[in-house]
Formats: sequence, structure tokens, C-alpha cells
Amino acid sequence: MKELRIIFMGTAELSCASLGKLAGKFSVVAVVTQPDKPRGRELKLQFSPVKTLAEELKLPVLQPLKARDETFIAQLRGLKPDLIVVVAYGQILPQSILDLPKFGCVNVHTSLLPKYRGASPIQSAILNGDAETGVTIMKMDAGLDTGGIISQARTPILKEDNSQTLLVETIPDYIEGKILPEPQPVEGASYAAKIKKEDGRIDWNEPAEKILNRLRAFTPWPGVFTSLHAEPKPQLLKIWKAEVVGNNGHVGTVLSADKNRIVVACGKDALRILELQRECGRRLSAQEFLAGHPLKVGQQFISG
Repeated sequence: MKELRIIFMGTAELSCASLGKLAGKFSVVAVVTQPDKPRGRELKLQFSPVKTLAEELKLPVLQPLKARDETFIAQLRGLKPDLIVVVAYGQILPQSILDLPKFGCVNVHTSLLPKYRGASPIQSAILNGDAETGVTIMKMDAGLDTGGIISQARTPILKEDNSQTLLVETIPDYIEGKILPEPQPVEGASYAAKIKKEDGRIDWNEPAEKILNRLRAFTPWPGVFTSLHAEPKPQLLKIWKAEVVGNNGHVGTVLSADKNRIVVACGKDALRILELQRECGRRLSAQEFLAGHPLKVGQQFISG
């Protein structure tokens, strides 16, 4: 096989493993990632994880504000890519880019398609209590994660490492025509909506297991949070770490708050809070929190 010219498009941390593997085996002629964003109190521009890695690998970086920009598309055309690989890039590609490479565009999607098409497949799998998820490599089309499947691999929840090895093993066979994309089955399709900050609000009427799944799915962003009845106004608390315990009581009520135990009743069972944070405060263990902010049995968290 002649040297394959690849353009890599990605932004998030989970994209980096795939970029590293591709750069070690193929000619990555450019890396496309989202523009630098101001972060922190001083609003300093911060690189995406993919840009940081690309610079370490001494790969050229492109950061268009919009993927539909004609000047940007002309740049891509001038690079004459054989293939474009997309992993958690963060923008929808226009048809003019999808049609540009000789072998089209392929996407690494972190679910077993057609399940969890859309913006938050990993979070949705955790939120729904799935025991496993997976990685799908598909040929991109104009739909939302509806393209033909090239290959799939199952992986335990919270471990996406299979994506990097699967990609490198699959691309040569795909280019040589040994693998033909197969249409996704109609049955079993579902969508994972874009996550909103409000999705992190706890409803104590839910079973403790479901609340814990929400915490696991939405950490670090948007996190899960709740409000405690207090004067002169409710106190906002973010929960970082918790576990399910078998206690029962009135929904949202503090059942225990001594030493290192903060236990809150849920619709089923209870949640023992291990780490939490006050608004504008720092992250504390339950023991540290109680030392400075005592809670009383019977205090009520606001539900929903």
C-alpha cells in the first residue's frame, strides 16, 4: 500500500489515543481541532488535548472557527487527503468535506451503533446502567451517526482503549477493499442527546442506584448537584463521590450525619455521600465537610 495521507479531526481527550496510533503508522498531513478557548480567572487561551498532542508530534494544526468555512475547505483540498478520520471533533461536517477524500471520512463513535447515536454515547451508557459499551468505526454520511459500519468492538464501561487499536487494524483492510461498510440495522437505534447543565440536578425520588449512575455519567461535567434547605436561602451542593447503602426513609432526608457518614434517603435505598463541595468552595471529604458545616438528621434536600 502506498503511503496513506490522513487528515485527523478531533478535540477531546479521548481523541488523543487514536491520533497517537495513527501518527505512528500513517502519514498524518494535518490535525484539525477546535479553536483555543479562554479558561480560568485570567481567561488565558487553552489548547485542546488534541492540539497539545499534535504539537508534541510536530504535526501541522488547523483550527477553523467553522468547518463549513470555504477557506478551510480549500486548505483541506490542497492537502489531497486519501482519508479523513474523525474522533470526537465537535462539529458537523458538510457534504463538501465528506466527499473530499478518495476513501471518504470515517468516524470513531464510542457506542455499539445504532445504539446511542449522537453527542453523549458514553454518558448515556453509564446513565442507563449498561454493563458494557463499545466502539464503532463507520463511514460517515450526511446523517447523525447513520453511516455504514466498518467494524465494532465491545469494551467494558469507562474503558475506551479498544478504539485506538481497532482503528489502526481496520484502516488498511478498509482501504484495500477487504472490508465493506455494512448498513446499520433499523432496529435498536437510539439517540444520546447533548448534555445540558440542568441534567446534573438530583431528583431524590429516583432510586439511589440511578442517582449514582447519574453521578458517574456526569462527572466531571456538568457534575451532579442538589440544594439543601437553609436560611436565608437554599445551599447548593455538588456531589463528587458516593455509594449506595440499604437505608430507607423520607425522600431527600438526611438519615445520618456523623463522623464520615452523610446518608440521604432516595426513592429506593439511600445514598452515602463521600465527597462534596459547597458553591464557590473546595472539594471535601464528608468528614471534612461535617467538621465545618454540620448537618442534622432530618434536614431536607430539595428534590428535582
